[in-house]
Amino acid sequence: MTLTFLGTRGEIQLRTRRHRMHSSLMITRARRRIIIDCGLDWADAIWRLRPAAIILTHAHPDHAWGLKNGAPCPIYATSETFAALTRFDIPQKHQLRPRRPCDIHGVLFEPFTVEHSILAPAVAYRITSGGSSIFYAPDLIFIHQRAAALSGIDLYIGDGASVNRPLVRRRGQRLIGHASVQSQLTWCQKAGLTRAIITHCGSGIVSAHAASATIIAGIGKERGLDARLAYDGMKLRL
Repeated sequence: MTLTFLGTRGEIQLRTRRHRMHSSLMITRARRRIIIDCGLDWADAIWRLRPAAIILTHAHPDHAWGLKNGAPCPIYATSETFAALTRFDIPQKHQLRPRRPCDIHGVLFEPFTVEHSILAPAVAYRITSGGSSIFYAPDLIFIHQRAAALSGIDLYIGDGASVNRPLVRRRGQRLIGHASVQSQLTWCQKAGLTRAIITHCGSGIVSAHAASATIIAGIGKERGLDARLAYDGMKLRL
């Protein structure tokens, strides 16, 4: 399968040439395009991409509001995500359930719940095709059942809201926000992973791509990882 980082920008105002569009990952297999997340930036452009399916991680504007004008294909998401998008016209809904793998055009998607938001509960995906597995987690504080999520993974794709400092707040007994890149690379080290790519970039990373890429690579090297920073249009074949 081929991975294309269509967008790598989080829900921020700042845009640059390398980080112009809201985070979205396209998986191409057997000439079919499967897109994960469709943020507000993609409301018009998504129709031109002609995806065979769109999978959502959660219902925040930078991940799902590109469907405000309808959907060009079947949409896959959890019941919590669909419940938050009732005002959108989505005629072809397919409900995903945590820890229940779903074959979508020959690619296996297994949702894992992650801590991120109370109003828009999120999942990340363990994605398997052709003997390769990746874990895609663009928005999270931590992964529930992390050992199972990362076991045997070839590539971790994670949250770039902040490099060193977690962006976490408390709402009652719950936490909301984002884990740091540093924490995520430590998870990867503990799980025995060797490769990671960071996407869904916050303002600090977007404003200083080259410097941030160097810092992330250094943090990864300290943990025995090849850690890279994604940019819009970046492609990778697995």
